Amino acid sequence: MRKTLTILIGIIYSFQAFAVARFPKPDFTSGYQYPNIVHSAPYELFWNILDVVLLVGMMGLVVWAAYRKRSRTIILSMSLVSVLYFGFFRSGCVCSVGSIQNVVTAAVSSDYHLPWYVLLVFLLPIVFALLFGRVFCSGVCPLGALQELVNVRNFRLSRAVSATLTMIPWVYLAFTILYAATRSQFLICRLDPFIGIFRLGGDLGVMSFGIVLLVMSLFIGRPFCQFLCPYGALLSVFSALSWKKLEMTDKGCINCALCSVSCPVDAIRPPQDSKTNEERKKGVKRIILFALLLPVFTLAGSVLVGSQSDALSLAHKDVYLYEMLLRQEAQPELEEPLEVETFHALGGDMEELKAKVDGIRSDYSFYAYLVGALIGFVIGFKLLKLSLKRGRKTYEIDMARCTLCGKCFNYCPQNQSTRYTISNRKTIKNEKTIS
Repeated sequence: MRKTLTILIGIIYSFQAFAVARFPKPDFTSGYQYPNIVHSAPYELFWNILDVVLLVGMMGLVVWAAYRKRSRTIILSMSLVSVLYFGFFRSGCVCSVGSIQNVVTAAVSSDYHLPWYVLLVFLLPIVFALLFGRVFCSGVCPLGALQELVNVRNFRLSRAVSATLTMIPWVYLAFTILYAATRSQFLICRLDPFIGIFRLGGDLGVMSFGIVLLVMSLFIGRPFCQFLCPYGALLSVFSALSWKKLEMTDKGCINCALCSVSCPVDAIRPPQDSKTNEERKKGVKRIILFALLLPVFTLAGSVLVGSQSDALSLAHKDVYLYEMLLRQEAQPELEEPLEVETFHALGGDMEELKAKVDGIRSDYSFYAYLVGALIGFVIGFKLLKLSLKRGRKTYEIDMARCTLCGKCFNYCPQNQSTRYTISNRKTIKNEKTIS
């Protein structure tokens, strides 16, 4: 009996670390202040360290598999591990995609503490992208890995449609920066289409969107990665400048076109003659025109988005509340919303709220012009890039788009002949050993 009581008391004390206040604390009028009590989450440091170690280890294995072994099997196994661990076990958080919001908030707010592991989760894939390309996108990101595992066939979109859709991640990134910098909301966390799948529950609309994306992934290679992911847009810039460039084979391209057909993200560019039918002067004039239009697009984007800063600021809860209060004062016959009723019940000061809202709208005005300039610059730069025509003698990988999925390795006949030769050598060696 005594042993049983001891065990029960131990269990009760162990659960006190996770206890939360069920009722509001009494409001003392004597000026007494409650001490700050911090409850540490057991083993959280261990899991954070394990996340970072696995992130680095898995990206390292992908580099080895892509650049040395040219093995899609290893990359697919990393995808499975990523979905099971980073996706379902760790519930998809904290991920590199969502860490953009934390980094931006920490950059503009001195009172926001950025955890060290969130900073590493944000920076490490960028470092690998500068060295080896979009290694994180291959099979380490659980969002991309989930799409890769369900993909069975790829229907190719036209270059014009694909080029247009690839602008969406930059717009998504721009508004993510805007809302994070103004402390309004974490847009990526609200709209993450796969977080509900990993957590087996959540907002029905967002989950439905995630299921639609998964169904699309059956027939289109990584639709979220190509046409939505804001972190993928960032990685594409660093990957285009990567130190090492991925090649389908080390035996030389024979222009069989099989790799281009197999690529799910249309990241393999076919050979083309540098000599085109148009006159050289005409091509140069077109490039100069788009180069001159680049600052025009940048300015136009800045003005367009900046002019809508007041409307965009409604995403902040205080601005939204202030507008509801003004509307209620102008039309008192309307039914009083719960937020307005709560504000008055708590003795809210309208003048104090107005001063706060003015500061928020000032921030919105500043950051809206910046993100608008970013959107305009990206559109102008995209048009400038499309106007460039560079000659290629063989099929080449576009490092900015390539997600290192490894599909092209299996389709390349040069790699198949290499594996066949290695297999024959092993067979001959074994036969000699037996004899």
